[in-house]
Amino acid sequence: MLEIVLVQPEIPPNAGNVIRLAANTGARLHLVEPLGFSMGDRQLKRAGLDYHEIAQVKLHKEWNACRAHFAGRRMFAFTTKARKLYADVRYAAGDVLVFGAETAGLPEKITEEFPADMRLKLPMRPDNRSLNLSNAVAVVVYEAWRQLGFPGRG
Repeated sequence: MLEIVLVQPEIPPNAGNVIRLAANTGARLHLVEPLGFSMGDRQLKRAGLDYHEIAQVKLHKEWNACRAHFAGRRMFAFTTKARKLYADVRYAAGDVLVFGAETAGLPEKITEEFPADMRLKLPMRPDNRSLNLSNAVAVVVYEAWRQLGFPGRG
């Protein structure tokens, strides 16, 4: 099973979309506080539809607690500052995919905890800043799930 981590997400519809993505791909979602919304937010629930009931979502009080939760697991940090592309990795069941907030990405302090070969990016046209968070997560999760042979699909 893939693990998706959103560090301090800010926009409820993005988190709702990722909840729906996790439910549909069998991934687990981890949200690292502080969040820019409450878990009862109307926009979060609307974007996630009824998938909140079947998605596996865990809240972590802060980054260090989340990182400790995944001790010994392979973790990838997604950042526009990486050199390696997300598609140049052979993903494995149990991989942890870490994404930052919509407006700032992963804090530099967190990004520096990852070796350079564990920092990945999605390609974009020159001079563009970033992709929408839920879109970026979907691209990566579907690539990893494809490589794993889409286990659990119907």
